[in-house]
Amino acid sequence: MRTLRILFLHELKSLAIAAPTYIASALFLALMGFLYWQALREATELPLDYTPVQGWFKWFPPALIVVVPLLTMRSFAEERRMGTLGALFSTPVHPVQVVYAKFAAIYVMYLVMCALALLFPCMAWWYLNDLYGDPRLLSLPSLLGGYSFVAVSGALYLAVGMLASSLTRSMLVAAMLTFCALFLVILFGWLLQQIPPGVDSWEARVQQYADYLHTYQHLGLFLRGIVDTRTIFLFGTGAMLALGLTSLTIQSKA
Repeated sequence: MRTLRILFLHELKSLAIAAPTYIASALFLALMGFLYWQALREATELPLDYTPVQGWFKWFPPALIVVVPLLTMRSFAEERRMGTLGALFSTPVHPVQVVYAKFAAIYVMYLVMCALALLFPCMAWWYLNDLYGDPRLLSLPSLLGGYSFVAVSGALYLAVGMLASSLTRSMLVAAMLTFCALFLVILFGWLLQQIPPGVDSWEARVQQYADYLHTYQHLGLFLRGIVDTRTIFLFGTGAMLALGLTSLTIQSKA
């Protein structure tokens, strides 16, 4: 446990002084700030059946497709390129400890980055509530539910990014692999739903899988304040599987 804590603190410090971390954070915050402004503008011009916060959170998954590769591409690709990964494993450190320490550090930075994005609806409520008095400006269940979904789903997205980084020595290739993989992960359920429904049992089963894997259906439940354990199981087991494959990959390539 002590070794894992030391590795975690080292990785967290490395992320805190790395330029890609600040680039990813600035890009993410600028993008989410613009998207929240668009959600507010849309709410004032059109009669909507959802709040600005709910409309804003629907843009989180596409934004994470762009930002997560920047957070994870350095995790193993750079160490493999520089040859420091083999030196690390020459010490009494297990690959699983390295993987989980890196994941925990990246996950903490990810949660902080997403928490900073929540300042946009809070600031809008602070400045506009006295003018308009609209309770939809800050829906606390939607805000907490949306952030909870982002935290749960982010575990899988980051784990996929680390797996991609462990497969190559190039950070650029790792980022591209992560982008493509997350695109499929987020849209896979939607793509399955595009299969025309039929009367056969296998087609009905495909539709059940599509409903379960549809990212936006899980997000919709969380935005209504419903914490579904199926969502936690889906993303949690997916993250554990990706991290396990990452451990096996770096152990074979070290």
